[in-house]
Amino acid sequence: MTEETIPSLPDYTEASLERAFASVLEEARCEASAAGFDVEAFRLHWLGRKQGRLKLISDAWLKAAPAEARRSIGQRFNQLKEQVEGHLAGAGEVKSATEALDVTLPGMRPRVGVEHPLIRTMHEVVAVFQAMGYSVGVGPEVETDYYNFESLNFPPNHPARDTQDTLVVAGQEGKPLRERLLMRTHTSPVQIRTMERQAPPVRIVIPGKVHRNDAADATHSPVFHQVEGLCVDTNITFSDLKGTLDHAMKALFGSSVKTRFFPSFFPFTEPSADVQISCIFCNGKGCRKCKHSGWIELMGCGMVDPAVFGFVGYDPKKYSGFAFGMGVDRIAMMKYGISDIGLLYSGDMRFLEQFA
Repeated sequence: MTEETIPSLPDYTEASLERAFASVLEEARCEASAAGFDVEAFRLHWLGRKQGRLKLISDAWLKAAPAEARRSIGQRFNQLKEQVEGHLAGAGEVKSATEALDVTLPGMRPRVGVEHPLIRTMHEVVAVFQAMGYSVGVGPEVETDYYNFESLNFPPNHPARDTQDTLVVAGQEGKPLRERLLMRTHTSPVQIRTMERQAPPVRIVIPGKVHRNDAADATHSPVFHQVEGLCVDTNITFSDLKGTLDHAMKALFGSSVKTRFFPSFFPFTEPSADVQISCIFCNGKGCRKCKHSGWIELMGCGMVDPAVFGFVGYDPKKYSGFAFGMGVDRIAMMKYGISDIGLLYSGDMRFLEQFA
């Protein structure tokens, strides 16, 4: 039997059908066991959709058969197809076995990735506060106006909202202002969500990504990272805040680092302060990086405004607390001597491989 011709069946008796299909099966077996067996060529020869052997046999024997013989021919044809596919499966297993891993060959050492400098810095900051008993909180990056502003003592039309250059989700004009969605401008909403769920005492540190409509330059990016913290309990004072942040800065930058506090303003804290550390590059003597002042401003902080406690149901006569926040990107740039924040987001492997 050749590829070009499929002989006609002399008749449709069981004996004739048995001999015809046995001949085809033997042909397939011989081809599959031949030296230099090509699996793909065998598949195309027998299972090809247009000129495959099984297609030609089906056209010549099955379609031309009388109705009373089609059941018997169909059963034998299905058995033939299973046998042919079995030869293919067996050949595939043999091929896989020959291509199996040779354990005697020298191994290839996999390249292990390292943390991005931003993630590494964030983990370092968080670890400092975890060592002081703070838990880690997370929250959504798409927030409502209520959690991002109103519950943090930013009432509608408050001028302090203008300083945050908010990216607002479009098409929400029909919603009440407090329900409108936006990209969070700070991780402070997690403080509110935590206080809503948990009664004091609360000690939480909140790392995360935030978004503002800032024009990208060497020191600004529309996407950046923050680590904020919150501590609420009875008898929490500004001295506790100063001691906590002084210890954290020493843990991050070395025991010789000094801290100092300057009055500032944030709607959700009162009193508020900006925190500076002595320049880690010149040890406070004055250099270009600290603008010859000997000090670098690093974060904001303050005592939680009693109005904020009113939004979460805390009694401001019983509880007090402090909050703080710092930019992870700026700390990473200081620690690793990076001059352009855009490099942290460029994905340039030539830059990132320096930190491997």
